[in-house]
Amino acid sequence: MESRFRFEICAVNIQSAMAAQEAAAHRIELCSALDAGGITPSAGLIQSVLESINIPVNVLIRPREGGFCYSEKELDVMLKDIAFCRRAGVHGVVVGALTPEWELDIPKLSVMREAASGMEMVHHRAFDFCKSPFLAIEQLIDLGFTRVLSSGQANSAYEGRDLLQELVERARGRISVMPGAGINKNNIAAIASVTGATEFHFTGKKQVTSHKIRPISGLEESYWQSDIHEIKEIIQAVSE
Repeated sequence: MESRFRFEICAVNIQSAMAAQEAAAHRIELCSALDAGGITPSAGLIQSVLESINIPVNVLIRPREGGFCYSEKELDVMLKDIAFCRRAGVHGVVVGALTPEWELDIPKLSVMREAASGMEMVHHRAFDFCKSPFLAIEQLIDLGFTRVLSSGQANSAYEGRDLLQELVERARGRISVMPGAGINKNNIAAIASVTGATEFHFTGKKQVTSHKIRPISGLEESYWQSDIHEIKEIIQAVSE
């Protein structure tokens, strides 16, 4: 019997995207610079991923690290990235924008929604900085967003599970509330049980050492990559 749960992998490179598909994830969110909170990936990475996997690909649209209040020039950058994603054939875009008063920037989100017409619209964890999350989720519903990624305004989805539960209940199926941040095989079942959520966002990553110790600096060169076995273990932990 097919599981009622859906799993989205945050993928930062081609290897991670392919691992997500092989591990039977349902979708990826493609981004770069995960340690900086994620920014828009390159055109080359987007196109290569689309050519390499056949599960839906959503692309993060974020022009820089550090905050979510954007100028008109930065909005123009995001609109150009959304236009590229439409031409490339991505499934959806993951966006977000706030005002200096910690509210959703409705005018900018509306413009991005129009630019993304025909693609899925997802709001990222900028939502977790909103001073009124229950108002914000109603606004996202009105704007036509299909999903919102949230840690329940906490450092991790496990810590924010009580608020996530209330958000799921208030959404009443009108928008999917997708827990994300710090999800692993040891806590995903508890998060699912408390929140009632059916979609989950995680990286399932491991550290990969690309070279041996450098002779000059004495440092190892390494990077993060989603791992097939890590993803499968997390999925299995809740699917059972």
